[in-house]
Parts: sequence; C-alpha cells; structure tokens
Amino acid sequence: MTAIKHALQRDIFTPNDERLLSIVNVCKAGKKKKNCFLCATVTTERPVQVKVVKVKKSDKGDFYKRQIAWALRDLAVVDAKDAIKENPEFDLHFEKVYKWVASSTAEKNAFISCIWKLNQRYLRKKIDFVNVSSQLLEESVPSGENQSVAGGDEESVDEYQELNAREEQDIEIMMEGCEYAISNAEAFAEKLSRELQVLDGANIQSIMASEKQVNILMKLLDEALKEVDQIELKLSSYEEMLQSVKEQMDQISESNHLIHLSNTNNVKLLSEIEFLVNHMDLAKGHIKALQEGDLASSRGIEACTSAADALLQCMNVALGPGHDMLLAVKQQQQRFSDLREVFARRLASHLNNVFVQQGHDQSSTLAQHSVELTLPNHHPFHRDLLRYAKLMEWLKSTDYGKYEGLTKNYMDYLSRLYEREIKDFFEVAKIKMTGTTKESKKFATLPRKESAVKQETESLHGSSGKLTGSTSSLNKLSVQSSGNRRSQSSSLLDMGNMSASDLDVADRTKFDKIFEQVLSELEPLCLAEQDFISKFFKLQQHQSMPGTMTDAEDLDGGTLSRPHNSGTPLTVSSEKDMIRQMMIKIFRCIEPELNNLIALGDKIDSFNSLYMLVKMSHHVWTAQNVDPASFLSTTLGNVLVTVKRNFDKCISNQIRQMEEVKISKKSKVGILPFVAEFEEFAGLAESIFKNAERRGDLDKAYTKLIRGVFVNVEKVANESQKTPRDVVMMENFHHIFATLSRLKISCLEAEKKEAKQKYTDHLQSYVIYSLGQPLEKLNHFFEGVEARVAQGIREEEVSYQLAFNKQELRKVIKEYPGKEVKKGLDNLYKKVDKHLCEEENLLQVVWHSMQDEFIRQYKHFEGLIARCYPGSGVTMEFTIQDILDYCSSIAQSH
Repeated sequence: MTAIKHALQRDIFTPNDERLLSIVNVCKAGKKKKNCFLCATVTTERPVQVKVVKVKKSDKGDFYKRQIAWALRDLAVVDAKDAIKENPEFDLHFEKVYKWVASSTAEKNAFISCIWKLNQRYLRKKIDFVNVSSQLLEESVPSGENQSVAGGDEESVDEYQELNAREEQDIEIMMEGCEYAISNAEAFAEKLSRELQVLDGANIQSIMASEKQVNILMKLLDEALKEVDQIELKLSSYEEMLQSVKEQMDQISESNHLIHLSNTNNVKLLSEIEFLVNHMDLAKGHIKALQEGDLASSRGIEACTSAADALLQCMNVALGPGHDMLLAVKQQQQRFSDLREVFARRLASHLNNVFVQQGHDQSSTLAQHSVELTLPNHHPFHRDLLRYAKLMEWLKSTDYGKYEGLTKNYMDYLSRLYEREIKDFFEVAKIKMTGTTKESKKFATLPRKESAVKQETESLHGSSGKLTGSTSSLNKLSVQSSGNRRSQSSSLLDMGNMSASDLDVADRTKFDKIFEQVLSELEPLCLAEQDFISKFFKLQQHQSMPGTMTDAEDLDGGTLSRPHNSGTPLTVSSEKDMIRQMMIKIFRCIEPELNNLIALGDKIDSFNSLYMLVKMSHHVWTAQNVDPASFLSTTLGNVLVTVKRNFDKCISNQIRQMEEVKISKKSKVGILPFVAEFEEFAGLAESIFKNAERRGDLDKAYTKLIRGVFVNVEKVANESQKTPRDVVMMENFHHIFATLSRLKISCLEAEKKEAKQKYTDHLQSYVIYSLGQPLEKLNHFFEGVEARVAQGIREEEVSYQLAFNKQELRKVIKEYPGKEVKKGLDNLYKKVDKHLCEEENLLQVVWHSMQDEFIRQYKHFEGLIARCYPGSGVTMEFTIQDILDYCSSIAQSH
C-alpha cells in the first residue's frame, strides 16, 4: 500500500500541488468488484483546500488516473455502519449517498480518522460521524487544547513529507563531496555518522566552556530581583499615599456627573415646554375669530378659515409619551375641543340659513323663467357657497356628524327647489310641444286659460295613445282638444297656404328643437351641480371606477351611507358613491319628467321617437366620455332605454299596420299605403340619423320594415281582384327599388337588388300574359305547330298535317289583317292603362316592353313559317314597321 501511495503522490497529486494524506482501497457496494482508491488530499498553497479524490486504474495500461473529486466542505455525513463490530462498509453523503466497501477494516478506520482530523483542523464544520467508534475520535477535547492537539496530529498525519528545493540542494552538495555516496551507501552512511559524532562532541565542549558565563548571568539575575523588590516597596508606599486622593477625585467625579445630568434634564424639560407652548398655543385673534368671527363677509370667512386651520393643527399635534398626563395639556385640549364645538355649531347654523335663503331667492326668479324654455342659473349661489369650501373640509375632518347633517339639509332644500324649477321647465316644454303657446292663441277662436292648457297637457301624457306610423295621416293630438287643434290647423293652412306634410315636417322640426333644448338645459345644470358638490363637500369624483352605476337606490329617507366610524375618512369609491347618492336625491324628478316628456312626444307623433333616439344617444355618448359613472350619464342611459323601447314599438306598429291593410275590391290597387309610408319613413330617418351614433338601431329597423313590406306586398297582390297580381307586384317593387336607389341605404343593398329583380320578373310576366290576347288564334295555331315538332315530326313535314296545312295557315293569317292588329293593340293599351296607376307612371315603360315582345313573337312566327312552310309564299299581312307605327300612333292618341 505504501508503494501505491508514493506512486499516486508522484504521478497524480504532485503535478497538481497536492499532498496525499490517507488512502483506502474500496469498491462500490452491491456491484461488480471494480477496485478503486479514495484519497484524502490537501493543497500545498494557501488557502488550503481539502478534497476526497477517487482514483481508478486505467483499462489501457498500468497507470492510475483521477476520476472524480469532492470538496470536503460538501461532505455532510460519514456513516461507518457499526461502531462495535468490525465492518468494512461505510457511506459518504455528498450531494448524494456513496456506498463503499473497504479492502480491510483497518484501512477504513484510518481513512475515517484522517477525515475527522482534517475537518477539525481546516474546516471546523459539523460533519456528522455516525456509527463511528469513540477511539477514532480521540481528539474530541476542550477548545483550549485544540491547537496543541492539532499540531501533534499534523505530525502523525504527515507520514510522508516531500523535500523542498533547499534540502535537495544541500543533499546534492553533500553527495558531490563523496564520490562513493551513490555506489557504496553504507560507507557514505558511516562517514555521515562519524561527522555527526564529531559535531556532537564539539557542541558538548562548547557548552562546558560557557559554564562560567552562565554563573555570571545568574548572579546578575539575582541582583535584578533585589532591585525589583525595592521598586515594589516604593510603589506600595506611593499607592497608600494616593488612596485618599483617589477617594476625593471619585467624589468630585460623581458630583460633576450629577451636575451634568441635572443640566441635561433642564435642557430637555425646556425643549418639551417650548414644544408644547409653540404647538399648543392658539393666538387670541384666532380664538376671537372662532367665537365671534363674521361668516357672512369675505374677510371674516378668511379669518375663520385661518383660525380653523390653526385650531386643527393644535389639536392634531403629535404629543410625546406622557404629555397627555400633564394637567395643562389636558386643559388646553379641552379648551380646543370646546372651541371646535362652538365654531362647528356656528358654521353649521350659518350654512343652513344660507341654504334656506337660497331656496327663497331662487323661488322669486321662477316666474320669469316660466314662459321661457330655460332653467334658472345657480352659478351665483355656487360661487357664494364655494367661499366656505375650506371650512367644509375642516368640518368634515373634525366633526363628521355636523358635516353629514349639513349634507342632508342641503339635499332637502335643494331637492325641493330643483323639483319646482324642473317641473315648471318641463311644463313649459310640454306646452310648447302641444302648440298651446301664446302665439297660437292668436289663431284660436276662443281664448284658453293657462290652467286649461295644463289640464289638456296632463290628459295628453296621462292617456295611452296608438302609434299610426303614417305622417301624412297623423293627427297630432287625438284628445279632448282636437276640435280646437283642427280650427288652429285650418287657420294656419289658410294663412300660410301649407300642405299637411309641410305641417308634419314643421311640427317635427319644432319638436326636435324643443327636445334638444330640454337636454341642453339639463346637461349643464347637472354637471354644474355635480362639480359644485364635489368642490364644496370635498368629495373626489374624477377617479375611474370599473363598470357603470346601476339604477339608483331609493333615497327618499335622505340618509347617506358612510363608514361606521364617523372619524374614518371616506375612500375614493365611497366618495364617488356619496356624490351619486346626493345627485339622485337632489334631481330625483329628472328621470320621471323626462319619461313623461318622451311619452308625450311619442303620443304626438310616433316618428318623434327617431328624433329622441338620436338626440338622447348623442347626449349619453357625450356624458359617458366625461364620466361614465356620473349621475347624468346613468340617468340619460336609463331614459335612452325607454326611448329605444318606444322606437322599437313604433317599428312594430308599422309592421302590424302593414299586416292589417285592406284593399278595395272595386278600385285598382296602385302604390300600397305602407310602401309610400316606408319611403317617407326612410327619407325622414336618413335625414335624422345622418352621422348619428345609433345608426345600428336604424339599420336593424330597416331590415325588419323592408321584410314586412316585401311580405305584405305579395300578400296584397295575391288578394287583389281588380288589379292583376303582376301589376301590383311590378308597380310596388318598382317604387321600392326607386326609393332605395335614391336614398342609397347601404344596409339594404341586397333588398334593393331583390326589389329590382322582382319588378323585372313581374313586368316580363305581365307583358307575356297580356300579349297572348291580341293574336289569340295565331298563337294557338303556332303552339300546335311547335307541339308537333316536339313530338318528332320534321319541320318541313308539318304542312302535310291536316290541321296545320297551308290552307289553315292562310285562313288564320287572314283573320288578322293590319287593321285588326291595330285594333287589338289599341284595346290592349286601354286595358293596360286601366290596370296601371298614375303615380308610378309606368305605362310607357310597359307599352314599350309589349312592343318589343310583340316584335319578338312576330319574328318567331315568321321563322316558323320559313322553316315549316318553305316556298309556300305565305306571309303575315302586316310588317314590323307596321307594328312600330301602330304602337306609336296608339301611344300618341292616348
């Protein structure tokens, strides 16, 4: 084993500047017996690194190679398996457990002992040695002896030490001085032994020669000890003399310490007193302002605001430990609390009086706005109140109960004021919509009082009306005042020479302007009030919140939700909710009044829902861009739902009226009423919805209406008795196609193509059906000829058929001379003229189509004669030019 150890040191570890300390021959447990060596090594350079290296014999030769190395600091556990019995197995726990079987128990124990010593010397790391005999861990001694034991162990560990360069040089010089050092080692060793004996003898003689000097040195040491004893006696006497001085100095030092401590305490006490005086002393001017300050003037408000801020700073000062136990501090705090209570009570009382006065002042201005469609301006009131905004913020932070009481009183007073203003405003709007204004009274035969106007208006939006869907036949108010309205309308017609449709357009334009003015007046009113509430009551409103507000809760009780602890400040979310609740309480009448106004507009004319949908959508879109969760946005959004519902009801009523249309059995049909109404609706809708946000709603309505028109046109055509079905379909689909082409509605492109196709198909069908009558016998004859050809008879052999010979052909042709043909065409023209209506003006189109079809049939007959009766010389008794002349003269004569 020693030879292997030297070989490994020389070949593997010396090139890497390492020393081999211990080695054990092992193989892995439970596997094939492939031997290898585990080596414990340290580096020769500092800092020393301790490793466990696995060395294995190479398969190709008789040399060893380094396979794997582990740092000793990575070793966690050494398990010797059995501390009592001899067992060659042991485990090393690195990043994983390695199980080994040593060639002998002695080698295993020597290796584990070396590992333990290296750990103690270099690492001082708590490696767990499990199942290891205590004899192997003999160096487990107190820490004071660690160093000496470790030093002794190093000699036992370092069994082999390599010569350094100087030692090698000395040995080489010595060996060069003796020629036979290499050839005769024993003689060289004897020579070295003799020289060593000579050196030892010389050393002994040198020691014996220095004995006299040693005696002299000992004598000098004895004299030095005597001198030391004398010095110690003197020092003891000096110490006794200084003992009293030390006691006096200690007393002086203790006195100085007490003086310094007293000064320090005085400085700290002065600092605390200055702090309390500076931070808890309120100026007399501030106290007077809080107790007697004028809250009506601007200067007084500024003085009260400064005093309130100073009081709040004094009350909120951060006191140190123990300050609150001082009687003066307690008295000052009580004084501040009394001042706060007095001023809060004065401020709340004054603001309540301001709120009440505002209600009285605004009531006096209502009369001048009652005849105009405008809402009173609250800006002066807001401007005056905003002077108290900082005081409201102070009240909110100091006395939330009074702040909440002021909030409730403001909502109570202002809600009653706004309710009167808004109801009067909407009453004026309803009067203007129904036409019972002062200007219209000039045309009425009997004057009517304002109370009667109100009663009529209330009866209008209180009763349920039916949508007509037709603007040309709409009665603007089919209610109790219809007689007066008819007299007014007739007067207007006589004076202005206006048609009913012109009146419809004028009324709708008037309604659109009134409705827009209503929304335009409400919007700034709500926004200004919401902005004032936010600034005056110090509530944040502009932070974005997820989602939109739902329908408002019932706030008739007037209470506001707030945190249970009144001293706790409101969060942004709760402040936004508080603004919304206040706005709902103050403007609780806006949504019902808007719904009543919408119901009235829908009652007056169902097409007003188009105007209202566009206007309301625009205002909702504008409000949501400003703040999607605001009261205005939520309220207008709720009203928009009602408007959209009325719009859908208008469309449904028009479709229902289409289905209920009945036609006269005695007169021709012409353009159906709902087709004309669709044209009027589409034209009106396109003018209203131009660049509107809710274009998608109109497109859906178009799709429903046009489907209803198509279905019901076909239904009426099938039921028509006086007018042929093809004529009804042709005229109405031509009208629909012309309407869609003129309006260019993008969502109805497919329906426009379908209408054109239906018009073309039914025109062709009507022309073919009608042309079968003027040359009826000739048609029947050639139909028989074509039937024979279809049965397989050759065309040139048809003339040999008894019923279709040349004589029969001549007989039939003679029955239709030019005069008879012209007469038949004239009768046909008259019949077509009776079928077609004048509004659509399709007579010439149909007549030209019949002319082309007649010429096509003529050419077809001539072709059959040429093919079936070749060389017979049989021809028609009129030519194509004759047909053109007949058709032209007939058209001109009529």
